[in-house]
Amino acid sequence: MRPSELTRYRFRGRWSLSAPPAEVYGVLERVDDYPRWWPQVREAERTGEASGRVLVRSLLPYDLRMELRAVRHEPDDGVLEAALFGDLEGWMRWTVRPAGAGTLVLHDQDTDLAKPLLRLLGVPGRPLLRANHALMMRGGRRGLEAFLTGGGEAV
Repeated sequence: MRPSELTRYRFRGRWSLSAPPAEVYGVLERVDDYPRWWPQVREAERTGEASGRVLVRSLLPYDLRMELRAVRHEPDDGVLEAALFGDLEGWMRWTVRPAGAGTLVLHDQDTDLAKPLLRLLGVPGRPLLRANHALMMRGGRRGLEAFLTGGGEAV
C-alpha cells in the first residue's frame, strides 16, 4: 500500500428496500432529514441550495463532522453524489435502481481521513474503522426501511 493510500477508504454497499425507487430517492435527497431515520447521523442541516453539514457517530466514541456539497443530482437516473469536506474528504454517491417490486440502492464512497487524530489511527485502526462504517451503514439501511414502511420516524 502506497503512503497516500494508508488513510484512504473506499466503500461500496448495497441496500435492498421494499419501497419504490422514486420514494427512496426522495428520502435520500433530503439530507437534513437523515437524523429522523438514520440513528448514526446525529445532526444534519442544509447550509445552502446544494450543501449541508452533518455530524455522524457510530459505535466508536468519536464524532465525524463533514460538509457536503452536491455535485450530481439526477432524479431521472437515480444518482445523488456529494463532495465531502471536513473530518473526511472525498466523495459519496447513492445510485437508486428498481429491483423487482422494490429498490436497490448502491452506496459508493471514496474518502481520505483528514483530521490529524483520525490520520494517526487510520493505519493501526483500519479494521476497527471499517467495522464501524459497516455498523453505521447497517443502521442506515434498517432505519430507512423502517421509515419508508412506517411513514414516520425510524424506531
